[in-house]
Amino acid sequence: MDISGTVGRYMAIIVLAAAVLAFVIPDTGLWIQTKWINYLLMIVMFGMGLTIRPADFKVVFTRPKHVIIGCLAQFTIMPLAAYLLCKIFGLEAGLMAGVILVGACPGGTSSNVITYFSKGDVPLSVGMTAVNTLIAPIVTPLIVFLLLSESVDVDTMSMFVSMAEVVVIPLALGFLISFLLPEHTAKVSTALPIVSLAAITLIVMCVVSHSVNSLKECGFTVFAVVILHNLIGYAAGYCVARAAKMDETRCRTLSVEVGMQNSGLATSLAATSFPSLAMATVPGAVFSVWHNISGAVLAGYYSRRPVKEPSEEDSE
Repeated sequence: MDISGTVGRYMAIIVLAAAVLAFVIPDTGLWIQTKWINYLLMIVMFGMGLTIRPADFKVVFTRPKHVIIGCLAQFTIMPLAAYLLCKIFGLEAGLMAGVILVGACPGGTSSNVITYFSKGDVPLSVGMTAVNTLIAPIVTPLIVFLLLSESVDVDTMSMFVSMAEVVVIPLALGFLISFLLPEHTAKVSTALPIVSLAAITLIVMCVVSHSVNSLKECGFTVFAVVILHNLIGYAAGYCVARAAKMDETRCRTLSVEVGMQNSGLATSLAATSFPSLAMATVPGAVFSVWHNISGAVLAGYYSRRPVKEPSEEDSE
């Protein structure tokens, strides 16, 4: 995991530097067209598909309770926290749509690396990410409709189609290639973290450069909501796992999985599903920057804490 480790260590710094550069000198990211966001995210999803192995789904069958608890936590805590924060801060329709999209999306693509550095349960993390991502095209549009339909028009079918194109098809194609050509896939897999990081960085630069004025207008509010949203996810994920009597490694895993969102997907959906709401892409971009920073800090904190050996009850 050398390259993945390097990417995990420096991802937060790289994404933050790219965001700051795009904010201070917008021209550095204006050449990246917003319509490219979908294609960049498809690259990330395809790369994720290439890294998934049939064995990764073993955890779904050997420990279904943990996966189900994780999925329920993912798709209840973050959407509800997003909705409450939007109401508390009185966000306008565009920002509200963006924040709820972040909350309704599956776990972040970098959560597996952060779980690894947190000394968490990596197989559970990978299994949860895969399952959450696969069910997201159905669950995410439904959640967005339930939470946003009173404020803005939500075309759930269009969102479902968009997610199928951007998430399911590239993910399934990557998995199929990995399954049919495992040796060839193994040769290129070492470069995938770098490719994914490049795609995520370009997405962040694109949105920040095109949203500089919007960020200046509501920067403090957006950052406050995003930071609180992310921290609530970390804390609530850990508490849910602890309440379910999971061991420390799995508590850390749920903490990371619930707190880190696929904000690139949220940004993509905001651009395609709410084109008339200019501010909708902003929360996803800010979350992309922030959760990589907070994830790195959280991993550092967890890694310094000792992990007790799981009991027989925990291992079930």
